[in-house]
Amino acid sequence: MQKLIGSFLILVLIVAVGFGQQGQPVPVSPQTPPAPPPAAQESNAAVRGRIRVGVNLVLIDARITDRNGKPIRGLKPEQFTMLENDKSQKISTFEYFDTSGTETAATKGQKPMVISLSGLKPPQEVQQELQRRRLVVLFYDLTSMQPDQLLRAIRSGEQYLQEQMSPADLAAVITFGNQLRVLANFTDNRDALLRAVRNIRPGKDSELADLAPMAPTPNEIIAPEDTGAAFTADETDFNIFNTDRKLMALESLAELVREIPGKKSVIHFTAGISQTGEENRSQLIATADAANRANISIYTVDMRGLYATIPGGDASVGAAQQIALFNGDSVHRQTEMRHLSRDTLVTLAVDTGGRAFFDRGDFREVYQLVQEEGTGYYLLGYYSTDPRRDGRWRRVQVKVGVPGAHVQSRQGYYADRGDQAATAAGRQEELGEAMRSESPRTELPVALATSYFRLDNRQYFVPLDARLASSALEWAEKSGNHEAQFQFAAEVRDEKSHKIVSALQDSITVSLAGDRFQQAQRRPLLYQGGVILPPGQYRLKFLAREDATGRIGTFEKDLDLPEPQPGRMELSSVLLSNQVETTKNSSEVKRSALGPDAKLKTTPLDTPGGRIVPNVTRVFTSQQKLLVYFQAYLPANVDSSKLRAGLVFFSNGEWVSETPLAPASDVNEKTRVASFRVELPLEKFAVGQYEVQAIVVSASGEQAAFGQNYFALRLPAAGAAEASTGSVN
Repeated sequence: MQKLIGSFLILVLIVAVGFGQQGQPVPVSPQTPPAPPPAAQESNAAVRGRIRVGVNLVLIDARITDRNGKPIRGLKPEQFTMLENDKSQKISTFEYFDTSGTETAATKGQKPMVISLSGLKPPQEVQQELQRRRLVVLFYDLTSMQPDQLLRAIRSGEQYLQEQMSPADLAAVITFGNQLRVLANFTDNRDALLRAVRNIRPGKDSELADLAPMAPTPNEIIAPEDTGAAFTADETDFNIFNTDRKLMALESLAELVREIPGKKSVIHFTAGISQTGEENRSQLIATADAANRANISIYTVDMRGLYATIPGGDASVGAAQQIALFNGDSVHRQTEMRHLSRDTLVTLAVDTGGRAFFDRGDFREVYQLVQEEGTGYYLLGYYSTDPRRDGRWRRVQVKVGVPGAHVQSRQGYYADRGDQAATAAGRQEELGEAMRSESPRTELPVALATSYFRLDNRQYFVPLDARLASSALEWAEKSGNHEAQFQFAAEVRDEKSHKIVSALQDSITVSLAGDRFQQAQRRPLLYQGGVILPPGQYRLKFLAREDATGRIGTFEKDLDLPEPQPGRMELSSVLLSNQVETTKNSSEVKRSALGPDAKLKTTPLDTPGGRIVPNVTRVFTSQQKLLVYFQAYLPANVDSSKLRAGLVFFSNGEWVSETPLAPASDVNEKTRVASFRVELPLEKFAVGQYEVQAIVVSASGEQAAFGQNYFALRLPAAGAAEASTGSVN
């Protein structure tokens, strides 16, 4: 049964494509003009204002304070100056939101106010009332909190509703588990809000919460004999994309409240969001941008509370072994992983004008700050004099003619893109603009991994492996099947001349029947391509576009391909994988290549057991096997029969384990290339971050070469199936 599963998934999810040739770029990107700075690089430490865009109308709320930080009221439109890309804009709408009068108003006997989150825009009379109200969302991320943490968050919400909620507050209760659920619309009805909060219960959703790390256990791992058995995928990549799911939930929340005027303060109860690196950055930026467009400030609250864990951990984790219990390694690791899970919370808060709260047992200060910062701001609107709907970044400045006044406002927005993506020509134009722009496109989360393998002294093969979360894509139903269409493009520019030296572009259509579609939802979509380049330094830009929605994700990185050193043994990239698959033609995947293909029948990743599939995220679980693959390029004076290679593992700079030295798994005497493939189980490794170092030596000792890579090891998710290690035929 395991053999069938391995073959089955490769047909559905792996799209093997051709390889762009050097010097033959596809016409996706002409010359590159200067572009405005991306929103992700803004300095948002003091930003509190938000924006919302509708047609050409731009709405920005700004908080104006004096030298003592007190709101300045009573300003007139003529005292403000609005600039977009340094061009003056005429203020068309002007409102002041002030809750000070409502704070002390008598509410006894008044009918509770309710603002629906059904997506309908509030009527005019309600919008006027909202100028005197403060909007607060209690958002519970059930997927990140353990039961005790969730109960603490529930009690905190109850305390706010019973003791701190003011007459000016309209609160809503929203949870995220398997889906986003609105338990209570914006209302000042405390009883209804309390019922909603008390109806939140720990359950299966909390099983997705991150498990506590274990202390490292030094131990030598014996590598089994290389049998050529295929490694198959499990739920690891799905778990990695859980981070994107958490961020997407916040993005969906922003869309839900976008049409409600005024500033919305989201109190985000969580136990941390652990990024896996660069692959989550695009979704993080997209979430912050959606929050800014919806006038949302996110106040992240870490419900793990004060940090006081004994060496080796509490009863929720396994005991530390050997010297780790006494030298403090387990405590250092626990502290490090907690800080890593907090980085995303800080970024969300800073980029949206909110705050991040850690190590707290009393959360009253959180609500006090939200109430204070939601009091007194101006909502300024103007019709942009730039009619283009090009989706580009536009810088906005708000100035006020009051000596000593301090302005806190959003620094810009992305223009609408219009309907240019509806036609093939429009899609191609949009791809070109996205490729030319220096600003990242983040609507579609994409993770990319690269490596390099030498073909000869003047050429390298650079595989490009990109992954998309299938569950995040828009699948259309056609004739009983689920269908999605994609555009993939890559451009490589010389670092010195900035000229395009290689490129590729592919159009992919995936059509899946119902049962295969359900299985695909638990696996990422993998695009495999590649380019051939000479030695040098390059800048790679990769782009993925979903045709149904027009969402685009971009990924950039540097490529450094070293010049061969005559007479010296050298190594390729050290590639990490947990999956080897056979590639077969399938009617479910159709490809149309828009760029030239290199005449490369096989790649260095094609082995007798099948094609090695790189682990893009470089995150593994303890139930998997690790496959480490690399090549050694031999000078004439090295006897290939006397070559031996092994792996050494380090964690936090300290030796953890190593494998015995073993001969090459394959040697091509004609090209003088020795390939090494080392497989080992990860069940004896402790959860944590690792450096793996590959060492190749000749028996006589006259030549040696080294390479390295990094990976993270996690425990498998609760209920995850065991990884299959059967052969794929």
